[in-house]
Formats: sequence, structure tokens, C-alpha cells
Amino acid sequence: MADIHHSSFITHNLFDTHCHVQQDDFDADRDELIARARAAGVTSIVAVGYSADTSLAAAELASRYDGLYAAVGIQPNSTADAATEDWDRVLALVGKPRVVALGETGLDRYRDHAPLELQQDYFDRHLRLSQQTGLPFIVHTRESEAEVLAMLREARSRGPISGVMHSFTGTAETAAECVELGMYISFAGMVTFKKSDALRAVAATVPRDRLVIETDSPYLSPHPLRGRRNEPAHLMHTAACLAGVVGMPLAEFAEQTTANARRLFRPGS
Repeated sequence: MADIHHSSFITHNLFDTHCHVQQDDFDADRDELIARARAAGVTSIVAVGYSADTSLAAAELASRYDGLYAAVGIQPNSTADAATEDWDRVLALVGKPRVVALGETGLDRYRDHAPLELQQDYFDRHLRLSQQTGLPFIVHTRESEAEVLAMLREARSRGPISGVMHSFTGTAETAAECVELGMYISFAGMVTFKKSDALRAVAATVPRDRLVIETDSPYLSPHPLRGRRNEPAHLMHTAACLAGVVGMPLAEFAEQTTANARRLFRPGS
């Protein structure tokens, strides 16, 4: 992939709350990718697992790079392939240095790779583990907002919850209820697409202290980089778009969303 030039942007303090830089998509240039992220002002990155193997890879990678952290869990589309011992492998990573979150977890009725009941079982495990450990959880939802909200409400009835709705594409009403329940709302590259006026309108309704941003690398490259492999350095495009949406200077927006992410994940050094 051609190098992306950032000369039109002033470097800001950005936090990529969700990416998959542990994937083999980045094996050939991972050091350079991290360097590009830093050059673009991305000072913190959470590498998110979606299986036992990718969670282990994320935790190992986080131990090698300053500013890189890990989330560990089993994504709903991976639950059908999870071996009996895989949940125990995830549990073994909890408490490891630089593991700051659980997930990604949630429900997915679009791909339908696993029975809903199995997805709900794993989602419930992550929610309960979050409440036991204090680690926040990361929610993937696709065509399953009602079911996800039902499980979040149930978890909240047991006690406080802390988590983030990853790559949010839902309604303003769903976002508002998630915030009321204790969640943060994260937007990825889709919010920059020319046809995403409705999603930008939703983003404008989210309280500024609950708004975070992500790349979901290597997926969801923002405009004007659609079609290319995504990477954390591209977060600035999403930040610039959303800063305009919420009416904040980019520098102020970057500091706000980074402060929000640090409040959510409580990363160390």
C-alpha cells in the first residue's frame, strides 16, 4: 500500500480504541505501521481479540510496543468455533499487563455464524466477567440492537456496567439508552462516508464525554481512503470529520475523545 501523507493535518493526541493490528494483515510492516500511527498523533491503541488465539496475540503484541494495549475475548461470530478450553485461555489473560478490556463480544444476527443462544451465552460471560473484574467490555452488534440492549439492561440490574459500543451504526435512541446504562459510543470510518448523513446526525447527539473513536483496522477505511487497508494512522480522518459534526476544534475534540478513552480503559504506561 502506498504511504499515506499527513502533511495537511496538525498532529493531535488521538486514541484508537479498536483495531486488529495483531492480524497477519500487518505482519509485513507492523513496526512501520506503529511508527506511522505515532507520526499521525495516535498515542494509544487497543488491539482487540475476537478468539482465544487473537486475544493471546493482542496481549503479546501489547507487551512489545509502548502505547499499545489489548482487549481479550471471543467475538459472537467466533463462538461456534471456540473449543471448550478457549474461554479458560481468555480468562488466563485477564490481569496480564496491558490487558485493559474484554471483547470483542456481543451479538450478530447478520452473519449468523453461530446460534443466537450460544452468542448470548458468551456475551453474558463477558458481561459478568466485566462486573467481577472491573474491566470494561467492547460490544459488537449487527442487526441485534434489541437483543443487545436487553442483555445490557439485565446486566445493569445486577450492578454498574462499563463498556463501549464499537463501530456504532444504530439510532440516536439506542445510543441514548446505552449512555444512560453506562456505555460509551465509538464511531469508525463509516461516519466519514458521503452517504452517512444519518449516522453523523446520531453522532451529534452523543454526549461529548461519552464519545470515542476507532479505526477497526484493517477494516472500514475512512473517506478518502476507502478501498485501502485501514490502519491506526488513518484515525485522524474520522477525528476531523466528527470534530466538525459536533462543532469542536480538532485539537479540542482529540483531547476530549482521548480523555474519554483513558477514563474508559484506564491504561497504564
